[in-house]
Amino acid sequence: MEQLIEAEELLRGQAQVWQLMFAFADSMALKCAVELRIANIIHSHSTPITLSQIASSIDSPSHPDIPYLTRIMRLLLRRKIFTADRPSDGGGTLYGPTHVSRWLVHDSDRTLAPMLLMENHPLTTNPWHCFSQCVKEGGIAFKRANGSEIWEFASQNPEFNSMFNSGMACTARVVIRAILVGYKNGFGCVGSLVDVGGGTGDLVSEIVKSHPHIKGINFDLPHVVATAPEKAIPEKTGKVIIVDVVLKPEGDDLFDDTGLVFDLLMIAHSSGGKERTELEWKKLLEEGGFPRYNIIKIPALTSIIEAYPQLQN
Repeated sequence: MEQLIEAEELLRGQAQVWQLMFAFADSMALKCAVELRIANIIHSHSTPITLSQIASSIDSPSHPDIPYLTRIMRLLLRRKIFTADRPSDGGGTLYGPTHVSRWLVHDSDRTLAPMLLMENHPLTTNPWHCFSQCVKEGGIAFKRANGSEIWEFASQNPEFNSMFNSGMACTARVVIRAILVGYKNGFGCVGSLVDVGGGTGDLVSEIVKSHPHIKGINFDLPHVVATAPEKAIPEKTGKVIIVDVVLKPEGDDLFDDTGLVFDLLMIAHSSGGKERTELEWKKLLEEGGFPRYNIIKIPALTSIIEAYPQLQN
């Protein structure tokens, strides 16, 4: 009996290694669907549609390869990206939308399509292949793969910069929605709000739109703020509001697994950045002069961390 259990566990282990080995296939199939705008095509119809209808709507100089498309859609169905209805009369499979595919529709407030395209571009996937070198020798993965750090690379490559900014902007819009839902009472006592590293200003503008009493400032020069962060915050009424991942390595919440992946993403793309557990956040905040903090979960990958400065006697 024990030998049978051992053999079954070994077989499960083999199956898991195969799944992990080819996990990139899910990303590539999703990327293909986004590039072909398949979610847009399916969502533009009020009822499920055939593969021929999908193919005829794909923007292509020649007729799309139906067998290729069939095989890609088969995996996406398996992953529950789309639905499939097989009519009893023997007609062709009808493909429909899901709550997952809604996030793949271009030009939508809820879209993650630009982020998906950015994160699966060769320039951003190549650094992942440098992890073992970084473990053995140190260094920055993105620089090893592409010759310079990501911010320098973006400044010198307008096409990559545009793709990167689009990815960040769509992610910010998703986070904004979650903040306005999960932290709507947190801005009541805020008179002015500075978004440090605010990029194009989408985040602070949406917050001010929902809370007109706030004076919003978009500030994309974080190295300047670092010179005197404590003095810029009123001691009794001010607070730092951090929107970031709080890692729970053993957690089983909806986004806990993705948080660990984001930590590896920091290795791949940043110059020393990392995601942190609550204990790591506590240590960082205390060292920065913010001994009091509060973590607020919002309906997103990130959480809100309210940090308060040390009270002076």
